[in-house]
Amino acid sequence: MGLWQSWAFVINYAHGHRLPSIGSFAMTQLKNIAFIGNSLPRRCGIATFTTDLQQAVTKAPVHVATAIVAMTDHGHVYEYPPEVRLSIADDNRDDYIQGADVLNAGNFDVACLQHEFGIFGGEDGDHIVELLSRLKMPIVTTLHTVLAEPSPGQRRVLNKIVDRSAKVIVMAEKGRTLLSEVYHVPDDKIEVVAHGIPDMPFSDPTTSKAGLGFDGRSVILTFGLLSPNKGIEVMIDAMPLILKSRPDAVYVILGATHPNLVLDQGETYRESLMKRVKDLGIDESVVFLDRFVDKATLMDFISMCDVYATPYLNEAQMTSGTLAYSFGLGKAVVSTPYWHARELLADGRGVLVPFGDSTAIGREIASILTDDRRRDAMRLRAYQTSRPMTWQKTAERYLALFSEVTLRNPVRPPPPANVVVGTHPAPSEPQLDHFLSMCDDTGLFQHAVYSVPDRSHGYCVDDNARALLLSVALNEPGERLLPEALTSRFASFVQHAWNPDEKHFRNFMGFDRRWLETKGSQDSHCRTLWALGECARSDASASRRAWATGLFSRALPTVQSFGSPRAWAFALLGLDGYCAVSPHDLLAHQIRLTLADRLMDIFHRVEKKGWIWFEEGLSYDNARLPQALILTGLSAERHDYVAAGLKSLHWLTTVQTNPEGQFRPVGTDGFTDQTREVRHFDQQPLEATATIAACYAAWRVGHDITWENEAAKAFAWFLGSNDLSLPVVDVETGSCRDGLHPTRLNENRGGESVVTYLLGLVEFRKLLRASSHALTFAPLRALTA
Repeated sequence: MGLWQSWAFVINYAHGHRLPSIGSFAMTQLKNIAFIGNSLPRRCGIATFTTDLQQAVTKAPVHVATAIVAMTDHGHVYEYPPEVRLSIADDNRDDYIQGADVLNAGNFDVACLQHEFGIFGGEDGDHIVELLSRLKMPIVTTLHTVLAEPSPGQRRVLNKIVDRSAKVIVMAEKGRTLLSEVYHVPDDKIEVVAHGIPDMPFSDPTTSKAGLGFDGRSVILTFGLLSPNKGIEVMIDAMPLILKSRPDAVYVILGATHPNLVLDQGETYRESLMKRVKDLGIDESVVFLDRFVDKATLMDFISMCDVYATPYLNEAQMTSGTLAYSFGLGKAVVSTPYWHARELLADGRGVLVPFGDSTAIGREIASILTDDRRRDAMRLRAYQTSRPMTWQKTAERYLALFSEVTLRNPVRPPPPANVVVGTHPAPSEPQLDHFLSMCDDTGLFQHAVYSVPDRSHGYCVDDNARALLLSVALNEPGERLLPEALTSRFASFVQHAWNPDEKHFRNFMGFDRRWLETKGSQDSHCRTLWALGECARSDASASRRAWATGLFSRALPTVQSFGSPRAWAFALLGLDGYCAVSPHDLLAHQIRLTLADRLMDIFHRVEKKGWIWFEEGLSYDNARLPQALILTGLSAERHDYVAAGLKSLHWLTTVQTNPEGQFRPVGTDGFTDQTREVRHFDQQPLEATATIAACYAAWRVGHDITWENEAAKAFAWFLGSNDLSLPVVDVETGSCRDGLHPTRLNENRGGESVVTYLLGLVEFRKLLRASSHALTFAPLRALTA
């Protein structure tokens, strides 16, 4: 096997197969490509990479037009070159929205995002999602950093970016591993493409040394923006040991101080390094060049060095452009084993030393500088291995990916015809194979990787309460009961979730059965009450009905202090069951009216022309709010509750309908959006099931066929009557995907999704059975008067 063939992450960049050759591009007719990221003359690695990639693609033989959308950091102004079509102020959300409009109007075939935490505005850089969610063309994202331990916000933002991307590119196999194991990104969505390098001839350093004033010296080089994580101190401390073997050695530190560091601390860090050099008495052997050089000058500096050093202090460095450039010019590299270096320098292509070990790095550099044969062999090996990394080759690989994603995004097929339920039989009975596979002897798992239960995220009372609801719903005539042991298990989970000290249910539990909190959210508490209320009314076991009634009564008073409208709605749904079996519990009846009045109050305060809703924005489980009012109104004989519920549900169904007449739920991007802008992705099963249930409640008011058809549209969403014309469920196993992204299904099939689908299926079957035997009842009609 040749030298370069052993380098897996260069050769296997397409996960076991090569990307399409550049000759295949003609069929895609790529014309316009937009790059989103930083751009020169901004001084940072992302700016350099974006500019280099854009120029390389522009020079490719396929003759595509390119443009850059440049992020501009707060307080700076840059004289961007003509290829920068648009500049976005990183902290201005409106700029991102306008940027999307410009790109859509520009008829770009593909947008290529360069993502790095810290260059986009908003919480954890979430402003960039505002732009991506509005783009009409496929997105290919290069992830310059993939965090092994992201914060919740960082995970949320990265997942949204990945979801909106047709492909994601990383520059090392470690990135692929992290995306798969930490973020559960499908493997076929990930590509590994090495960092590009200039295509320079293999040359002897002597000529360049003379031109830069280092003739006759053994040169060690580090370049890049200066900051404490680069480990320059370690390399400075190693110099006395190196000088013992090579008194002619000089360590050149080329690069300006990082602009953010200058903004916060001035040049304090650089001055501390210079003082360290002076204290060690090596002033003549360490040179600081405080400048941000152009590419031609940088190539001269790299060419003249004998050893390139990257003594970074943290292994979590996914990409290093400085390492790639030095390696690509055939330099002997000594580095700490951060992720990129560990892969690039393996198998003798460089030397790895422990983090923070000045003795080890000094010993290795001294050995290389005193062994010409070893150094030259290492240089030649690096140069030969790096030939697939040239910017020309990198541009070809990016263009092949651009071609692939445009080919994979054809015009969508026409949607299936709308479902009209009046002449259709009930759907087939629930299939529980996947649901049962998602349960163990503790309860229902939260998440799955594809269809495989994911133990790492444990359990939650939210999902187990829903599972208890499903157990009760399957007690309906025409359905098959769950195994008694399983229903008991869900009830046991709910019981164990109750924290009597806090008068509150816990929510999250680890796989080790340890609670991760003393109490959960208001919503999870009330969703559990909802399950208990239905269990108290309809469970097959009299003993369990008594248990549910007692626990409900103990947990209910806590709700009076809650401020979440959805918590009020979930509690009202539970009270509908509990009050039916506890008619003499005056406190429960009073709390029910109080919560319903709260919903009525916010409805009347927020409702305006064109916005007939309870809140300024739409969020999750939306239809549960009108459902709660309708059911409460029916039970309490309150015409005003029913009227408000019907009015708001009618408006919601119009909002949740796409131009083809299909059900289109509010996407997760619209959650808590106070702009009243309805966003369509990501779509989740929760919304379809909530709509089915609310429409059934509305149908009960007057047996209006309109509500049957609205419920049928929502159920048809599961079967493929949706924006992607793709089935969300596998009806044979009962598994349900976690939702719809803008261009694909979310193939994970977690606990919430499967139990939500089954609840929606059972509710829809219940509606159709009731409809087929319906009679017109005067009392129900009277409520709509």
